[in-house]
Order: sequence, then structure tokens, then C-alpha cells
Amino acid sequence: MFERLSVMLMKEFLQLRRDRWMMFRLIVPLIIQMVVFGYAATFTVHHVATAVLDLDQSQASRSLISHFVATSRFDIVDMAENRKQITSDIVDDRAVVALVINAGFSRNLENGRSAPLQVIIDGTNSNTALIALGYIGQITAQFSSEQEGRPVALRVGSVSPVTGIKLEPLPWFNEGLNERWFFIPGVIGTLTLLQVVSLTAFAVVREREVGTLEQIMVSPIRPFEFILGKTVPFFLIGFGDIALVSAFGILWFHVPFIGSPLVMLAGAALFLMAAVGMGLLLSTFSRTQQQAFALNFFLLNPFFILSGFAFPIAAMPKALQWFTLINPLRYFLVIIRAVFLKGVGVDVLWPQLLALALLAAVMLTISVLRFTKSLD
Repeated sequence: MFERLSVMLMKEFLQLRRDRWMMFRLIVPLIIQMVVFGYAATFTVHHVATAVLDLDQSQASRSLISHFVATSRFDIVDMAENRKQITSDIVDDRAVVALVINAGFSRNLENGRSAPLQVIIDGTNSNTALIALGYIGQITAQFSSEQEGRPVALRVGSVSPVTGIKLEPLPWFNEGLNERWFFIPGVIGTLTLLQVVSLTAFAVVREREVGTLEQIMVSPIRPFEFILGKTVPFFLIGFGDIALVSAFGILWFHVPFIGSPLVMLAGAALFLMAAVGMGLLLSTFSRTQQQAFALNFFLLNPFFILSGFAFPIAAMPKALQWFTLINPLRYFLVIIRAVFLKGVGVDVLWPQLLALALLAAVMLTISVLRFTKSLD
């Protein structure tokens, strides 16, 4: 058995070495995607186009405007003269945010009363709108403290925030709230899943499509040995991918790794077994590489969205939350982020490790049974 398996493994690695395009695909796209995700994936908003209507024309109103100008968060694109201009700026996409300082703003501050600031936000991009509103709240809070505690009340629809509360944030594990520290570990898991599932599914289907699968099966090799020979190389490639992009994230983006490499190794092994099982399962439903590509796209996109990479699972509908339980990426993202940033061990991560082990066992069992049946 071991002799036949070693020959099969040698065949796969020789194929990979001779296929220069495959070698290119194994390394270069990962690095490119890592750089793109590392720099582009962010919840930080800068240079929000802002229109201002200052009906007060006082020193206090100009001081408030200067607080917005002094940040890199907002760019004043229009000093409007009336509400019609403000409406036009928002409708025509010249501005995302409009600030309306009503007459009497300065007088209210001098008399110790709250001075309303009306904020109009383009809600077509709700994520940007909410983040921008948070920045506006911070700026107005700072302005209020400089005005000897006299509050500036934001007025967005009928919502008015509570004033007079001083926040003292104390972030743990990521003191600077660096978003790349959150995204980069997630990118490692996501890119690895895409790579391993695609390689496994396409490699098996390609053998069937070009007719070499039948030639292999008439040889003395058994179906189970063939399956091991086709999947073990991609399991090892997955480990190489994780090591490569992890090292790149640590060295290039300076993401700290404070956990145990052994815990990371255990989580990665279970995750890769589940990914290989998923790729093998896809290959049993595909007769051509085009079919494999379509199934790959159909399956992996929902897995990415429902993994917790960017969207919290707790905010999803209950039905989708139940669906995420069969998503191996969901559990691996918890493991990799916890190992990278928190340094926790098996005593904390055992539920995720157990879930990955169960998923890997189920997927590999179903995949091997289906694939063996298809070979027979």
C-alpha cells in the first residue's frame, strides 16, 4: 500500500513541479490578494464629502466647522447658502453628509442651553453613513468640552444622543484598534479555503476530463489509495499557503502572533482536512472543470459571507446562523484570530477545534464514499 501511495504522491508533486502556471498560481495570487485585502479591507472612512449650511454665521459656528476641517475625516465641498443647495448636494452625490447650523447656535451656547446641529446623511451606503455619524459625534463632543461643557445636540431624524457621559475606552488585545489586525488573520483563512477547495476539486475533475482517471484505475492502485494520493498533496500545499500568508501578514503588516504555534497547527490541520473533504465532494458532482468552477463559486461565496469574516454572525437571521454551523471557515477564523491576537490555547478553543474535527470527519467520509462509488 505504502509503495503504491508513495508513487501516487510522487506523480502529483512531479505534475505540480512541471506545471509552471500552477506553481505561479500557488504563490503569486495569494500574495497579491493579501496585499489588496490588507490595504483595501477597512471600516475606516476618510475624506467624507461634506456640505455645510451655516445660518448662524458666528464665531462659535465657524469654530465648529473648523473642527471638522481639521480632521481628515471630512472634506468641506460646499458652503451652502440655503437648504435647496444642501438638498441638491446630497441628491446629486456631491456630498455624503450635510451639516446645518441653525440661527441662534451661538446664543444657545452662551446661555448654557443645548445647541442643536442638524446632520443630513446619504443613507444609500448605510455603513459609511453610520461610521461618519460616529465621527461627527466624537467631533461635536470634543467641541462641547472646549465650550466649557455646554452640549451640542446632534439631531438626526428623531434621534438625540445622551450628553454628559464621558467615555474612557480601554481596548484589549488591539490597543490601537488597528483594523488590519482583524482582517489579516481572516484573509489567511479565506484565501486558504479558496485555494485548497479549488485545487482539490479541479485536480480530480481534470483527471476524469482528460481520460487519465480510467487509466489510473486499471492499475493496481486501489480507490482509497488514489484518493489519498490526490488529496494529501493539496493538504500539504494548504499548510504551505497558511505559513506563507501568515509570515507575510506578520512581516509586512506587522500583525502580532502571540499564541502557540501548536494550537495554530492543530486548528489548521483540522481546517484543511475539512477543506480537502469539501473539494473532493465537489469533484463527485462535477464531470468537467466548468462544472467544478460553477459549483466552487456557488458554494464558496456563501461560505465566505457567512463565516464572520466581515459581518457578525450574531446579526444574521436565525436560519442563516444555523447554516453557519456547517461552515468550517467560521470556526477557523475564531481560532486564528484568537491565536494571533489573544494567545489563548486549547482550553478556550476546544469547542471550535471539536467542531472542525466533526466537520472534517463527516465531509471526508461522505466525499470518500461518493467518490469511491463514482469510481466503481
